Amino acid sequence: MSNIRNCTRCGKMFNYIAGDVICDVCKKEIEEKFQEVKKYIQDNPGSGLKKISEDCDVTAKQLKKWILEERLMFSEDSPIQITCENCGARIVTGRLCAKCKATVTNALNDTVKQRQQALAAELAKKQAAQKSDSKSGMKFLKT
Repeated sequence: MSNIRNCTRCGKMFNYIAGDVICDVCKKEIEEKFQEVKKYIQDNPGSGLKKISEDCDVTAKQLKKWILEERLMFSEDSPIQITCENCGARIVTGRLCAKCKATVTNALNDTVKQRQQALAAELAKKQAAQKSDSKSGMKFLKT
């Protein structure tokens, strides 16, 4: 079954699979723009977000998206200041600093382990209940 949608960028209809609702042609154009921006940042490491946006003809929103996706990284001395959404520490890309990423990852892993242990305990209980029922043997009704 196909899932036909309109591209949010150009408006053309395309077969949508997953991710952003953008057709393949627009995805290719965005990727080309990304490579252009990446090269610009490498050549001009002291440029700010506004300057990059103007010189590369890319919206600030798109630049921020690439930063949050960890596709763009900035040096420590860059005028672009990115801070961790959790603790406020200065970072070079993404949403979280390494310490907060580790904390979130550990918390998620602990939650998964706890859920697995709870499911294993529940399964063991059910199996024990089934074994105790099978030990009692057949039951006959008296007539």
